[in-house]
Amino acid sequence: MKRNRAPNARLLMPRGRIRRAPEGAPPAATIDPHSTHLVYALPMGRFHDLQKKWAARYPALGLVGHTPLVRVDLFREELPDVEVYAKIESFNPGGSLKDRPVLGMILEALEDGRLAGKTILDSSSGNAAIAYAWIGSALGVPVRLVVPDNASLERKKRILAHGAEIFHTAAHDGYDEALREVRRQAEREPERFFFCDQYGNEHNWRAHMESTAEEIWAQTGGRVTHFVAGVGTGGTITGVGRGLKAKNPDVQVECVVPDPFPGVEGLKPLKDPDDIVPAILDKGVIDRMWDADVDRGWEMSQRMAKVGLFGGQSSGCYMAGVYDVAKAIGKGVIVTMLNDVGERYMSTRLWDR
Repeated sequence: MKRNRAPNARLLMPRGRIRRAPEGAPPAATIDPHSTHLVYALPMGRFHDLQKKWAARYPALGLVGHTPLVRVDLFREELPDVEVYAKIESFNPGGSLKDRPVLGMILEALEDGRLAGKTILDSSSGNAAIAYAWIGSALGVPVRLVVPDNASLERKKRILAHGAEIFHTAAHDGYDEALREVRRQAEREPERFFFCDQYGNEHNWRAHMESTAEEIWAQTGGRVTHFVAGVGTGGTITGVGRGLKAKNPDVQVECVVPDPFPGVEGLKPLKDPDDIVPAILDKGVIDRMWDADVDRGWEMSQRMAKVGLFGGQSSGCYMAGVYDVAKAIGKGVIVTMLNDVGERYMSTRLWDR
């Protein structure tokens, strides 16, 4: 494949704090995607209603969401008719996009009483675990997390800093073993644990449909033509895919899929018949699947770092997928996610080149 030197990227970062539009403001109050004005995110849906309610008592919860959309010009010289934008999810207090679904799932459990007097239990490769840890800490609710032991050291330290408990599974057994182990623990002690089950909880994808998709639509002024992401729990691609297609059925959802080994932290392989498919994944919203090569993803992470965008492994794989989609379509407006921040991978070999 031809490798191009990355041109300087023009990053359209918002000036000052991101805020919601004033009461009664029409959708036109959102940003012009070519401007550097503040990003306005309109209030929407049950997710935001619950967030506002509980943030009145626990203010940190109000920081989740409303992340900036940044124009990325890595491929502009080669593909001038394709606009590429990325949601910078490291602006969330937990440092990743996982704050959105975890907050949505926990607030629903608080509302209906399922969480009363129990410990939050779930499995995670790291980012959702951090979200569970800090949100649980903010609410004063204990948290236990089943995490593969190859999760980066930085993530584990952040989880422990919030007082959560980590139960490790062996990396060589694959991430699916963490899924099996968390179910065993939930079944053994149902009176002790509230099993949040991010892979099967509908409020995972609903949080993305009511926040991420709405923000993308507003921030692009409805111009988005393609959305590129992968599958961890399936919540992002399902929720954003459903949300964008509800507004414009012609929006194309492109899914990047890694090989099982060496794998990409945070992304599930889906190529083998034995791979566990998340219960909430709606394959019907996916228009095309793309192979995600780990080495290409790492190279893309480093290219992004050269222009000031410091994302992790999955973000690099997403951007490599964006490049493939951009070449295939020739013209359009592509949006993807920078899921977290590169500091979470300092102890891995991602930055050893």
